[in-house]
Amino acid sequence: MAALEYVDYDGLGLAELVKTKAVTPGEILEACIERIERNNPFLNAVVHKAYDEARETARSGALPDGPFEGVPFLIKDLGTKVKGWPRTSGSNFAQVASDAEDSTLTTRFRQSGVVLVGKTNTPEFGIPGVTNSARLGKCSNPWNTDHISGGSSGGAASAVASGIVPLAHASDGLGSIRIPAACCGLVGMKTTRDRNPNGENDTDRAIGFSVDHVVSRTVRDSAAMLDSIGYPEPTSPYAYPAKAGSYLDDVSKSPGKLRIHWSAETPNGKPIDEDVLGRLHATVETLKALGHDMREQGLGVDYRTLYRSQALVSASNFAAGMRRWVEQIGHEPADDEIGPLARRAYEGGKRITGEQAMWGWQQLRIMNRQILANFVDIDVFLTPVMGTTPPRHELLDTQTDDIKAFDKAQAKTFPFTPPFNFTGQPSLALPLWQSEVDGLPISMQFTGKYADEGTLFRLAGQLEKELPWVGRKPKVWN
Repeated sequence: MAALEYVDYDGLGLAELVKTKAVTPGEILEACIERIERNNPFLNAVVHKAYDEARETARSGALPDGPFEGVPFLIKDLGTKVKGWPRTSGSNFAQVASDAEDSTLTTRFRQSGVVLVGKTNTPEFGIPGVTNSARLGKCSNPWNTDHISGGSSGGAASAVASGIVPLAHASDGLGSIRIPAACCGLVGMKTTRDRNPNGENDTDRAIGFSVDHVVSRTVRDSAAMLDSIGYPEPTSPYAYPAKAGSYLDDVSKSPGKLRIHWSAETPNGKPIDEDVLGRLHATVETLKALGHDMREQGLGVDYRTLYRSQALVSASNFAAGMRRWVEQIGHEPADDEIGPLARRAYEGGKRITGEQAMWGWQQLRIMNRQILANFVDIDVFLTPVMGTTPPRHELLDTQTDDIKAFDKAQAKTFPFTPPFNFTGQPSLALPLWQSEVDGLPISMQFTGKYADEGTLFRLAGQLEKELPWVGRKPKVWN
């Protein structure tokens, strides 16, 4: 299969070629490998290559008869285990030379029929919204390699946007699916909490903010993968979120007339970039023309208290996670083993008392109810994903000594995504627009009621037809 022909198909399209025997999984894999070797030197998206294993899998004739049979796939190098593969979490400290077994999530990905080809770049411990670490290096945006690919699933998004794979594993703790999807012009669904498996050793998911799913070029690939991997875990202590039917079926259904609130309100009260604001207004007008009921209204919460509460919870959780690594490795991280953001989080987390951490939890419970109250009378809440277009690498340098300046730049760039990790709601990034000046992607965020991915997929299917994006190609593509 020619590499240029390979990128004409999304994941379901490639799988259909396999099922009809138009091509073999081995032929598709070679086209993928060719694109990795061609495009990855410009991007640093793929940081572990497992070509021999992938070739053996593709040629085995024993792939599961799943929706993505024979489709090349990449795993994010953050927490998720793949048997026999190294795991770095983007850190010089937290090293696993070879995992002994697959995680539950990896097993489910395999059952969908994908062929695992390698791992993607991630920042250290997935902390910032930009993919750059001393361990794995910076990952660049295929639309313009001087700009960030987002984080923490920046490697996944860069690989998908450049045509290396049609979809890839991603995870989201404060925006880490939606932000890279927005930077790279992709579909990025942050699923409802506990929709996809956390697995038996889910310390990384202990506070419930983080979920796993994929970034993809088409809405239907995201929906089909969620159908495939999103079902109850027998050992999970949490109730599985209700599901009405097939998400793939939802993509082709009309969403009906939706009640949608929209807002450009930021936590610090500062305005977003005019280019992004203009695209938000254009989205509102598009939705009005499609028959939806639009009203401008924010969440109405005290953001200062919300983020203070989250910081206490997140920092103490990070310190507890680092303590497990210290026990496993046998020593505290040296100065050259973790970067400045991880060091700050670790040292700060250790200073938080149990009383402070639980106060944060209690306050988040109260404020989650305040946020969810907005959704009693509406179906969807609309904002941009980001407050700016994807910035240049130097604006968000994860190795900086001036962490306060880094925090300020992050607050301006990524003001909209975190609240829906706290509430556990599904939240979807769609690449509806491009900036006038430099052609970089500008995405909108659509957040639904708790456990209601179906409405978001129906709306996404409608917008994919109204404002199609698949034909747009970044500079790093051929």
